[in-house]
Amino acid sequence: MRAWYLYIARCADKTLYVGIARDVAARIAAHDAGRGARYTRGRGPLRVLATRRCPTHGDALRLELAVKDLTRAEKLVVAASPRKLAKLAKACAAR
Repeated sequence: MRAWYLYIARCADKTLYVGIARDVAARIAAHDAGRGARYTRGRGPLRVLATRRCPTHGDALRLELAVKDLTRAEKLVVAASPRKLAKLAKACAAR
């Protein structure tokens, strides 16, 4: 069974987008081609800032929600620090 991944991406207009996918590269390509989320259409190309492997779809969804609840500044800190992203993932998995 393939794992799920959370990703944090920066759009060309400097906004941040958080999502989950089994294949992050393919998902980013879909966003860049205008076939991804409505939010990212016209905001490409996207640049992946961080990824985190999650063992289950549920874990990925919980982590996505937790990251989306962060402020922009907090998202940038988490994206820059794999250790902080891992700590947040661990907290989400415990829920």
